[in-house]
Amino acid sequence: MKWRDHAEAESIGLASANRRRRVIDLDACGVHGLMPDGREVISFASNDYLGLSHHPTVIAAAHNALDRWGAGATSARLIVGSRPVHTELEQELARWKSCESALLFPSGFATNYGVLTALGEPDVLICSDERNHASIVDGCRASRGRVAVYPHNDLTALERLLSGSARTIVVTDTVFSMDGDVAPVDDLVQLCTRHEALLVLDEAHAVLGPDPDLNHIEALRVGTLSKFLGCSGGFVAGPAPLIDLILNRARSGIFTTALAPADAAASLAALHLFRSSEGDLLRARLRHNIDLLAPGHPTPMIPVIVGEEEGTLDAARILLDEGFLVPAIRPPTVPPGTSRLRVTLSADHDERDVLRLDRSLSTLGMHAGV
Repeated sequence: MKWRDHAEAESIGLASANRRRRVIDLDACGVHGLMPDGREVISFASNDYLGLSHHPTVIAAAHNALDRWGAGATSARLIVGSRPVHTELEQELARWKSCESALLFPSGFATNYGVLTALGEPDVLICSDERNHASIVDGCRASRGRVAVYPHNDLTALERLLSGSARTIVVTDTVFSMDGDVAPVDDLVQLCTRHEALLVLDEAHAVLGPDPDLNHIEALRVGTLSKFLGCSGGFVAGPAPLIDLILNRARSGIFTTALAPADAAASLAALHLFRSSEGDLLRARLRHNIDLLAPGHPTPMIPVIVGEEEGTLDAARILLDEGFLVPAIRPPTVPPGTSRLRVTLSADHDERDVLRLDRSLSTLGMHAGV
């Protein structure tokens, strides 16, 4: 069979299972946008939790960097792709995370992949939560280490894996993006301390925490610049010797062009805002919006479990007709039978729109967080 025929047959199979995806251009800046057919929608799908992607200070920083350094870094960091703004951002990220050092990558995916492949040597056991992000899954698979997947947030099962092992890594999301729940980070810290395991925390979605005390444990903190900073890129922060080793071994950082200077400058400005009193107000507004829809829910990602793919797609279409862009999440992103709408809230959302969405979900017989 020719590859074209194979691809067409596979696409037909995906469509018949209601699992085929397609790209939709959203003409948007912030949560308000236009669909390709001209319909106005409010997006409840973005990871820009604090609305910083279009903050005037962030945009101005990117403009200034474009004028000074141009559109691209022109090379990998270890050749001639590093600019002063990259180092300044790394230093600020390290201070923010209370770590000795930090290292930038072009994306969050590249960060997890680079960290795990750099440290996952043949004599290393990597223990990974079963609901970790795809970047962690692929990083584990590509590493040279032995990989053991433990049931979601099951510390008893994890301790069994760690007992008697030599060098070990425990890697987990702190906030799981499809379920919107939180890892038991404090318990993981205690467990890794007892077994002298390296703890790798992916904090990409932890805009509201948890923010654990890692001063007395060997740990790495992975984050993105594309979620609550609203920009682009990824980073890892931790002990200086580990960061230096990753710098010298992570192929997803060594063999790729550096983060664009404008992205680094925008991220630096966004980080300053995040750590300011304005950032405190934005997080309080985000917390308020979450409580309007799902009181007490710990994160901005609120799943609405539907079940099968067809019903989930139908519900997403109905909401779109009412002006709400809410993505239908289907396998293989989530297990079969757990297809869902994923509502993602932002400080950018108007209270009235959040309440309107709540009423629309109720009309469909659905409730956020269920």
